[in-house]
Amino acid sequence: MNMTATKQDEAQPGPSLRVRLKPGREKPILRGSAWVFSGALDEVDGAAPAGTPADVFDYAGDWLGRGLWHPAADLSVRLLTRDPREEVNEAFFRRQIRQSVHRRHRLFGPPESWQQTNAFRLVFSEADGLSGLIADQYAGKVVLQVSSKVWEPWLAVVRDELLAATGASGVVMRTDADAVKREGLPETLGGDAAPESVRIRENGLTFEVALAGQKTGFYLDQRDNRRKVAAYARDRDVLSAYCYTGAFEVLAAHAGARSIRGWDSSAPALAQARRHHELNPHPVPVVYEEADVPQRLRLARDQRESWDLIILDPPRLVTRREGLDKGLRAYKDINLLAIKLLRPGGILATFSCSGLVDMAEFRKAVGWAAQDAARAVRIVECLGQPADHPVPVEMPECEYLKGLVCVVD
Repeated sequence: MNMTATKQDEAQPGPSLRVRLKPGREKPILRGSAWVFSGALDEVDGAAPAGTPADVFDYAGDWLGRGLWHPAADLSVRLLTRDPREEVNEAFFRRQIRQSVHRRHRLFGPPESWQQTNAFRLVFSEADGLSGLIADQYAGKVVLQVSSKVWEPWLAVVRDELLAATGASGVVMRTDADAVKREGLPETLGGDAAPESVRIRENGLTFEVALAGQKTGFYLDQRDNRRKVAAYARDRDVLSAYCYTGAFEVLAAHAGARSIRGWDSSAPALAQARRHHELNPHPVPVVYEEADVPQRLRLARDQRESWDLIILDPPRLVTRREGLDKGLRAYKDINLLAIKLLRPGGILATFSCSGLVDMAEFRKAVGWAAQDAARAVRIVECLGQPADHPVPVEMPECEYLKGLVCVVD
């Protein structure tokens, strides 16, 4: 690699692996991106397995950053530091994890003070300088989700520091299913045995979370939004579409909803939703129905059913950039149906967790729905991710969750 000795010295201390980019391909990194893709590579000085620290230089030889190398992935380097004095090693990972946990304890307090909420995100990938790692606290357990093979050599130290920093009784490790195919990550990573379930507290209410398997059945990112939407539920008939395990409905019931109906295509999720109401008793009538939500919305339209508050919280409808237009049409269609099912003055709380759909595009899709429904729709609140899911200003890709609360006349 044609780099001057002075520039190499400036990048010390550093690993032996060095990566040079093609001309002009440093621009995303200079803007703050943590991702170096294989198509941007000009030369790689050396050969090393996934997880090896690597220095990244622009074409002229100027040092850009240091991260973890993956020789066989489209995402070749996940940058972790822009400080040339900082080595990427065991001490670095321990420090980053301690800092991430400390930031969450500033939000939620130390474990002994967790009365209202004891489940939250501890590490959020790029937002905490640990691209490809997500760690969530569920009461006394931590769930670590790994989405890149680069972390495989470092998992022992990551687990050890998570235990030390949190005082948790165990770390359950999970692989991201896409990463198993995309990056050659093993399907199992070891870690502590997962209990069948653990009880957590959120907003003062009790929920059961399954830690075994690929999904917990509980989404921590909607914690604040569940509370905010529940504030509109008093004396209203509520429909929760894509209700999953029922957390929105539990909070709506305790906020004084008149009646609640929930739809989801997963029978096990609905069983867990019913269980959550048992754990948090209330007098509100709740009915759950296994259904294909878009089809059920159309049936409700044909049968002239109606509600005062409708919650739409679908799974990701856009997973690839090529599918953006199709996904936006899907968002428009379900919101159109929901708007038609609302009584005058009703509330629509609608969400998208598709990272490839930004808030402007989501608002546009809801606007198309309002226009086609010939209803007056006014946004009264814009919702997003809670503080334990922060978004680096230089990486808007981390802002995946967005929501709108609308009044429909």
